[in-house]
Amino acid sequence: MTEAPSRRPRRTVRTKVVAVTLATTALGLLGAGLTTYAIQRQDVDDRIESELTRAAQQFRGIAQANADLPVDGILRAAMQQTLPDPSAGSIALVDGSPAWYAPTTVAVRLEDDPQLVALLREVPAGDQVRLRTVTTDRAQYRVVTVPVTLDDPAAPAGLFVAATVRDLEIAALDHTWRTYTFVAAGALAATGVVAWVLLGRVLRPLRALRETAAKVDEGTLDARVPVTTDDDVGEVGHTVNAMLDRLQASMSAQRRLLDDVGHELRTPLTVIGGHLELMDVDDADDVRATRELALDEVDRMGLLVDDLLVLAVADRDGFVQPAPTHVGVLTDEVLDKATGLGARTWRVDKRADVELLVDARRLTQAWLQLANNAVKFSADGTTITLGSAVADGTLRLWVRDEGVGIAPERQARIFERFERAPESAGTVGAGLGLAIVAAIARAHGGDVGVSSEPGIGSTFVVSVPAVPVSTGRSDESGDDEGADA
Repeated sequence: MTEAPSRRPRRTVRTKVVAVTLATTALGLLGAGLTTYAIQRQDVDDRIESELTRAAQQFRGIAQANADLPVDGILRAAMQQTLPDPSAGSIALVDGSPAWYAPTTVAVRLEDDPQLVALLREVPAGDQVRLRTVTTDRAQYRVVTVPVTLDDPAAPAGLFVAATVRDLEIAALDHTWRTYTFVAAGALAATGVVAWVLLGRVLRPLRALRETAAKVDEGTLDARVPVTTDDDVGEVGHTVNAMLDRLQASMSAQRRLLDDVGHELRTPLTVIGGHLELMDVDDADDVRATRELALDEVDRMGLLVDDLLVLAVADRDGFVQPAPTHVGVLTDEVLDKATGLGARTWRVDKRADVELLVDARRLTQAWLQLANNAVKFSADGTTITLGSAVADGTLRLWVRDEGVGIAPERQARIFERFERAPESAGTVGAGLGLAIVAAIARAHGGDVGVSSEPGIGSTFVVSVPAVPVSTGRSDESGDDEGADA
């Protein structure tokens, strides 16, 4: 039996972002520090060169001013009049031997470094002014040597030396660099702490999102993401919550639909099965009656399935296909079709004489469904009125009857699927007609409403946006007609 591979430690987004932030900041600080250090080190060398060059030029000026003195006197005057920098020193040699030293106030004593003195002894008497680097066991020097010779061959050879201890200058720079390193490390640590805390607050909604998703994965759709920020992450939370709302509503509708469909289909199937079991196959009349009953139930199931198919596609794109439609002509066509639904007095009290972008087929379906409902719940000879009007950018199509009416407490529920009023007992239908009307209205961007008084009648109104065909111009002749609806 093979062992399951060990799971690698999980690194959170917070850890990754903080690590990347610290790495980027560290590289930036390191790059800036190294660049600055290199520039300052070059500046130190340039400054040393400049100071030594100035010391050589100053010695030359002193030598010219004291040209009547012997070599020893020129060197003595130079040593008295020259004051080196704190990290520099000077010495004068005559015939290779130290003769004059810098004043006692000068901290750098070149004569105390035997290796340096030994190297200076070897400088040729006729050499030129030179800048050189000398390294001994004690220090590294940057040295300028200025030979002093007279025209008299018997005169001694002199050598003026000024030197800067480069190690001291670099040590001061290194001290600054170490200080910078400590400060940068502190800044890096502070950056890490701030980034960790800030990311914790920023990513808190994402953690809540993960926990909510885990709850949803366990089978519940009631969980919601707590949103505490108004930034982009908060918008993600709002979007996920809206998605969960839609999913929950869809799942609830599906469960309710399945329950209702199962209930509605079970009844005709039970009726058919029961009659088939009790049918006397030897009795032709009984067989004929059972056949007619079964076919009637099958037709009823077929109508139910057709209505369910309409509702199934009602929320999809393309369910309605708007096209230029003359509403007044559509009103007359619906009236002509509705007269065959029942022996009622049919009339039109208003017509919207305007051409709009609507789906005439779907609106006809909804309008006739309302007319059919009016027939079911009204008596023979009563009046059913159809009408259409445009007002305030809305097209209203209505059906008014003189039927039994609807109780106020049931008016808000009659547009739900399989919802049937007690007054509908004995009528044909599964309670999907008004749900289809509502779906068609919503697909047009509108809605459907009802006003009713028990024993007096009901008025159903489908309201959809009045979208003009071209320029938005519409006939306003129907502006005062909507009041009747």
